[in-house]
Amino acid sequence: MPDFEEIKQILDDSTMYYLISVGMDSNYSYVNKRYQKIFNNVHGNLVGQHYSVTMHPEDTKICQSVSEQAFMNPGKVFPAVIRKHDGDGGYVTTKWEYKAIFDKNDLPGGMFCIGHDITELVLNSSELKDTKESLTKTQYNLAEINYIQSHVVRKPLANIMGLSNLLESMDITPELGDIIGMINESAKELDQVIRDIAAMK
Repeated sequence: MPDFEEIKQILDDSTMYYLISVGMDSNYSYVNKRYQKIFNNVHGNLVGQHYSVTMHPEDTKICQSVSEQAFMNPGKVFPAVIRKHDGDGGYVTTKWEYKAIFDKNDLPGGMFCIGHDITELVLNSSELKDTKESLTKTQYNLAEINYIQSHVVRKPLANIMGLSNLLESMDITPELGDIIGMINESAKELDQVIRDIAAMK
């Protein structure tokens, strides 16, 4: 479980990713701050509750299947797309990677998962496909540009920002720290430009 403890230190305060662990009793044993914040209004404190409380009933089978694969293949990561209750009678779509936890005696200890919300990506992709023929060429191009700015551009930019923040917290030389700081500042400026352009639409 040391690898999970290290990941917890990095992602407990993440603004992008969910991080959870589920014990062998199928109850949440840990959720990071982002996951708790997003689903607190729907389910309250999740630690101690059954993992299925947050998800679409049909997706529990996906979760069980992926978990079985992870336990049968220690050290490997397995993906899953899971729908979660949004508190308004609908669902958000989330994408996860599952990895089994084993104790020092190599006995199963539970499951940890890293995920993020892909609802907007799924909806935008579907909406662009469904409405392509009904929009004028100009409207479609604007919608496509907005989609690219929101997802294609911002995703790697967010990754750069996250990695530079992580590097800043490491033991590095002052010179390298200055360079990382400049990269981080430039990434923030570009992020703000993208946000400003999106706000003008």
